[in-house]
Amino acid sequence: MGLPEVVLAEGKSVRHLVGIVRSLAEAGSGALISRPSTAQRRALSRLRSEGVDLTDLADGRLVRLSGPLGVRLRGTVAVLAAGTSDVPCAEESRAVLEALGLTVRTAYDVGVAGLHRLTRSLKQLSGTRPRAYLVFAGREGALPTVVAGLVRGPVIGVPTSVGYGRGGRGEAALNAMLQSCAPLAVVNIDAAVPAALFAAQLFVPAARTPKLGRPGR
Repeated sequence: MGLPEVVLAEGKSVRHLVGIVRSLAEAGSGALISRPSTAQRRALSRLRSEGVDLTDLADGRLVRLSGPLGVRLRGTVAVLAAGTSDVPCAEESRAVLEALGLTVRTAYDVGVAGLHRLTRSLKQLSGTRPRAYLVFAGREGALPTVVAGLVRGPVIGVPTSVGYGRGGRGEAALNAMLQSCAPLAVVNIDAAVPAALFAAQLFVPAARTPKLGRPGR
């Protein structure tokens, strides 16, 4: 696929995560470790004393294991966040995209409650000619639909677990994006890494279809 190995730390024991990262390091493989807990980050820090090259990204929401991450990509992606509360999730996507070599242009706090900020930011972003837009929004999740109606290029909506009460924790945002009248792709709530990898595939050079084995008789 030309995409990197991504290890989801969430749900794994510290022992299992350390074992996985140590094995990857011994194999000389680069990787991204997503959503490590505080205890897991402490354990990964201890691996540094063994010579394992690990770098914290996106305020610790992502850790990079030094080494090749697949195809080195070129191009520009725009990342937008409706509110400041959506920024941590957006920064996680940004870290993944930049680790793959892509240029990321951001526009934060440009939600629909202040459309004047959005239109100004979109004008600035258009000058960088992004090939794709990742748009993060919680609460009512309206921003991706608005952006998809204003820009040229694929838009990926990422609902965030921001909001409270009925439809809170990203549920209303997810449903709104799925019902968008403007064309866009939608990922799961807080799915920053899948959104970034989906966008990255737009930049992966085309490859031959792998040959499959003959069907069994």
